[in-house]
Amino acid sequence: MVDNNAPVITVDGPGGSGKGTITQMLARKLGWHLLDSGALYRLTALAAVRQSVALDDEEGLAKVAAGLDVAFEPTPAGEPVRVILAGQDVTADIRTESAGDNASKVAVIQPVRDALLQRQRDFRQAPGLVADGRDMGTVVFPDAPVKIFLTASAEERARRRYSQLKDAGVDVNIDTLLEEIRVRDERDMNRSAAPLKPADDAQVIDSTGLGIEEVLDRCMAAAGQA
Repeated sequence: MVDNNAPVITVDGPGGSGKGTITQMLARKLGWHLLDSGALYRLTALAAVRQSVALDDEEGLAKVAAGLDVAFEPTPAGEPVRVILAGQDVTADIRTESAGDNASKVAVIQPVRDALLQRQRDFRQAPGLVADGRDMGTVVFPDAPVKIFLTASAEERARRRYSQLKDAGVDVNIDTLLEEIRVRDERDMNRSAAPLKPADDAQVIDSTGLGIEEVLDRCMAAAGQA
């Protein structure tokens, strides 16, 4: 049941800034619920592809978004949250570069955002929620007591993604990754529907050159105000 009085910490920022890792660590330390809003857009895009719905079919995409059968399952520390779509584990499927690119395309479509808005707000439950996304503090939870905008240089984010993919045995070109990140940033920051930007009252944390524990310490300091 939604609890509009439950505190929310929003963590927004571009892809590769460390939002996913940090929000999981925050949620685990605080004992709060977790919302990976980006996964919902990735899931919408994945479900659309599987249902042969074109990524420029606004009406069709909105129906896919409204009908998503999705669940998030907790995992041991350091592992991604398990994402279940229609009973199938699609955690790996939605973390590919093509899935991220498709999600960015779908996320600019207002009817899709409208369909997913209440679903995201439904995650607000006691004792609290840590929400990861791009418009959590500006659109979804504008009344959140703590808003963090986590960022890093495009070069840093490309290096991180390159290392992740290499460790996973994926053959990838870092220059291609960097270009994809820049294109996605441009699209996300200039879209008409909820463009990527810090909320006016957000605390901006640049993670470039910082270790994950240093970033977590800064975010925990901010969380103390919730």
